[in-house]
Amino acid sequence: MNHHFTMNKHPVQINDTTLRDGEQAAGVAFNVEEKIAIATFLDAIGVPELEIGVPAMGQEEAESIRAIANLGLNAQLLGWNRAKLSDIQASIDCGLERVHISVPVSEIQIAAKFRGKQQVMLDLLRDAINFACDRGLAVSVGGEDSSRADPSFLLDVAYYAQELGAFRFRFCDTVGILDPLNTYSKVRSLVHHLFIPIEMHTHNDFGLAMANSLAGIEAGARSVNTTVNGIGERAGNAALEEIVMALKHLYGIPTGINQ
Repeated sequence: MNHHFTMNKHPVQINDTTLRDGEQAAGVAFNVEEKIAIATFLDAIGVPELEIGVPAMGQEEAESIRAIANLGLNAQLLGWNRAKLSDIQASIDCGLERVHISVPVSEIQIAAKFRGKQQVMLDLLRDAINFACDRGLAVSVGGEDSSRADPSFLLDVAYYAQELGAFRFRFCDTVGILDPLNTYSKVRSLVHHLFIPIEMHTHNDFGLAMANSLAGIEAGARSVNTTVNGIGERAGNAALEEIVMALKHLYGIPTGINQ
């Protein structure tokens, strides 16, 4: 039997992060006009969700995000935030109605950012989600360095986010260390225990961003981060064009994107 006949046939949502993680590629910096052009093009081909920047980064970034938010695009627009109320407020000030809140979930990242205090991180996450939800925002939560996190703690964080009202949980292979088999088993566990969808966020350090994203989708993930041409931090991210065509031609999964 061909492998693709066993693939889960649930729809997969593309959440393109060219304007956020893509811009973290070395030597890449888009001006406002370029960001508007990229967002307009991605919207025109039918990408349903765009992560368009980090509102808390500063005035120039905020102006770009506000300009895109004012275009009246069909795509849903998302801003990337730390679990800080000032970050969420910056997203609101840009006119965004959807926010992504990222927290570290591996011991090594929590040690670096929260001096190893898991409860401090969880309390900040709770406060940030509550602050956003109280203001009518839709909230997704990301587990930074999910691939190196203790599996039971990762599940605890994802479940906590779900209980607090997050509509999705992002599984991040932040340092690009996973292979497809490990990706499948880690994501499958989350999918089994949660009712909110899982989103894949992969990096291409070993040339496996695309393969790991597909493995996560096969495990039941329903959303995937992409960037145009796979640009992004270090070796890059999963490429939009490769993901869309692989889902269509290898697995028969529609993405709603006009090829």
